Amino acid sequence: MSRLRFGTFLAPFHKPGQNPTLALQRDLELVEHLDALGYDEAWIGEHHSAGSEIIASPEIFMAAAAERTRRIRLGTGVTSIAYHNPLWVADRMVMLDHLTRGRAMLGCGPGSLPTDSAMIGLTPTDTRELLEQNLDIIMRLLRGESVTRQTKTHNLVDAQLQLRPFTDPCFDVVVAAVASPTGPRMAGQHGVGLLSIGATLTQDGFDALAHHWNVVEERAAHHGQPAPDRSAWRLCGLMHIAETREQAYKDVEYGIEHWFQYFQKVAAFPQMAVGDSVDVKGMIDFINEAGIGAIGTVEDARAQVQKLVDQSGGFGSFLMLGHEWANPEATRRSYELIAQHVFPHFQGQAQSTLDAKDRAGATREAHAQTQLDAVDHMTRKYEQEKASGN
Repeated sequence: MSRLRFGTFLAPFHKPGQNPTLALQRDLELVEHLDALGYDEAWIGEHHSAGSEIIASPEIFMAAAAERTRRIRLGTGVTSIAYHNPLWVADRMVMLDHLTRGRAMLGCGPGSLPTDSAMIGLTPTDTRELLEQNLDIIMRLLRGESVTRQTKTHNLVDAQLQLRPFTDPCFDVVVAAVASPTGPRMAGQHGVGLLSIGATLTQDGFDALAHHWNVVEERAAHHGQPAPDRSAWRLCGLMHIAETREQAYKDVEYGIEHWFQYFQKVAAFPQMAVGDSVDVKGMIDFINEAGIGAIGTVEDARAQVQKLVDQSGGFGSFLMLGHEWANPEATRRSYELIAQHVFPHFQGQAQSTLDAKDRAGATREAHAQTQLDAVDHMTRKYEQEKASGN
């Protein structure tokens, strides 16, 4: 496996009733912070209802974020391609690929909120059928093909892109998955990456990890695609980290109740059910004891990522769900602690410095004596020069 990457999956989740302008500004500032810390990726959601996930166009957000950052790659997490003309989805992403000089990525899904699709007359069944059709169209367009096709929502007649992607041959494309094999099946069929949003958010999602990759490999072989690369597999999970567990628990009192209530009582998204805890302690216990995340220390974070590596058999990127359990300052500190103490453990940078420390410690006494001998030698040399008048 290649170096494990780290990033965020920013739906985002903002408590309704607050200033949305400032909330969006805070999201942009978080991406800037992650870029400075060396995070690899930020995936931005698309939602249109329910009051918490307030980014309507991940592409517009990504364009703004790209101008504020230098290195971090930016992805749609995800574009609800059932809602859009697939020609324009592909066209906008090619443009973003050029504007960001290759930092744009396309994540595809059916749309998670039924309250979104209902406003344009689509059912969850419609959006899943359209996901399959539209992904096929998008991939053909990105390969440079001309497409004529009628779907439930759009009619394409000799449709083709006027620009080729900046990235050769194409930017990263991924398909979202929660617990069912739908996403893995399409990822394998089209030879694209997999974004496991429910990797740790539910027990079903965690249990399905290894099976999901088996589906990707089987479908890729069936459709004559190259053997899938696990580095194109991204897992999304839950974390909040502080210097001590006690501090982490205190931090999440700020906003964890809203996050739980959103999934329990507002979002009609049963695949992301998060238990029925009624107080903050129960919510913290659910995250930690059910094994779906880590609220605690850097040691807890490392253990959680290792558990995912073991369960999945290996993957390319771990994405922390942006949840606003803690206030902005504590949230930024959590990401900083993970970058400083968790990244090196999974990126091959920790052990070399530990080994260097041990080697130096093992030979310290002998080297210290040579330093003292050198000082003594130069002192005697000076005294001899002074005595000889030189």
